[in-house]
Amino acid sequence: MLLRPYLILLKRDLLVAQRNLGDYSTPVIFFVVITTMFAFAGDSNPQLLTRIGAGVIWVSALLASMLSLDGMFRTDFEDGSLDQLLTAPFPTTVLIFSKVSAHWILTGVPLICICPLLGILMNMNSYSIWILMVTLIISTPVFSLIGAFGASLLVTQKRTGMLLSLLMLPLCIPVLIFSISTVANARAELPIDGHLSLLLGYLILCLALSPFATAGALRITAGD
Repeated sequence: MLLRPYLILLKRDLLVAQRNLGDYSTPVIFFVVITTMFAFAGDSNPQLLTRIGAGVIWVSALLASMLSLDGMFRTDFEDGSLDQLLTAPFPTTVLIFSKVSAHWILTGVPLICICPLLGILMNMNSYSIWILMVTLIISTPVFSLIGAFGASLLVTQKRTGMLLSLLMLPLCIPVLIFSISTVANARAELPIDGHLSLLLGYLILCLALSPFATAGALRITAGD
């Protein structure tokens, strides 16, 4: 049974994260501050806020998700536990899924929960806010999956925040475009099924490929 080691590793990652809450609270604070600044800057023009609201929230969410990616594997690499985990009697993909799940719980879920309040601040209607939350629920796991691959490539390097962002951004641009377009169509009362299908397809593709690519990268970089 692979569920048991997955749950054990997930619990371990969440307990370790409690000792470094600053690393995971920073993205949430960044997300709120950036979005709030845009809201106050365009407060005199509510129609402008309505038009750019989804884009501002989405770009802020993408940037916020990147802030904690650097430490996804680094702590385990520095204390030597990553070598033991890579040689444990279960597939490396189980470790990857636990890391991705922990990252999403600690960063993606808070962003999704705060999203309605920021949507109201950006003068978005209730339906647009709901669709914005749906796109975040579908797409924030993609950020964690892609980020895990980037973090695995750079796990032996220090101060990789900028390089990791450069690796991750091109792969996340399609998600950003289709998510913002989905909310724009919802605001204009146009069909959104096609956009949501593309987002779900991208998520499934990442779920199918990213864990294996990340496991291979970890064995090459951290296993040497």
